Amino acid sequence: MAFVCSATWTAQPGEEDTVRDALAKLSPASREEPGNLYYQAYYDPAEPRVFRIFEVYTDEDAFTTHGTYPHFEEWALGQAIPVLETRQRDFYETYDF
Repeated sequence: MAFVCSATWTAQPGEEDTVRDALAKLSPASREEPGNLYYQAYYDPAEPRVFRIFEVYTDEDAFTTHGTYPHFEEWALGQAIPVLETRQRDFYETYDF
């Protein structure tokens, strides 16, 4: 079974570009992590402050380790998260059928 994180980040008003820039740098680096199977940020043009991230890892340990990498610390913790109005994360496991 794989471990899935579905995250929703809502930027504070006027901080959309800050979050978009952070995700533009965080996404490719996250895809290179050992244990990452899929990492994709996406959005709805009708909600320009809302960013969604769909992440799939080989297991929960790989996801946990994701939060310790320098690129996560710099772009997520250092740039995007401080300017978020809300941050929601939902976790799932996949079926193997």
